[in-house]
Amino acid sequence: MYISETTVRVRYAETDKMGYVYYGNYMQYYEVGRVEALRSLGSSYKEMEENGVMLPVFSCNIKYLKPAVYDDLLVIKTIIKEMPTAKILFDYEIYNQKNELLNTASTALVFINMATNKPCAAPASFIEKIKKFF
Repeated sequence: MYISETTVRVRYAETDKMGYVYYGNYMQYYEVGRVEALRSLGSSYKEMEENGVMLPVFSCNIKYLKPAVYDDLLVIKTIIKEMPTAKILFDYEIYNQKNELLNTASTALVFINMATNKPCAAPASFIEKIKKFF
């Protein structure tokens, strides 16, 4: 299992009329978590795309427990629980600065060969970097 943590501060523009983070903005926070998790493994979306592989989101499931508000410092915990194949599963937990769990989520992304636009195996270079955690 691999776990990565990163932080983001809630900006005013990310809140709704009620003063809470608008629900759709959490997807952007998960993307920040994914990008930073890959970066901390020594990989990146950019590197994969330069090598002809893209990673679109296939599915997402979110559970909202408490709202985040303007200026909260959020900790995004990104977890990879199993070895990637043609897809990679990410789980997320978002906490505020009081260490209160605000929401949980999971996304499935699929490795796509950009030349054929069809699913493919996770790049060997990425597997090499993550396998030590499993």
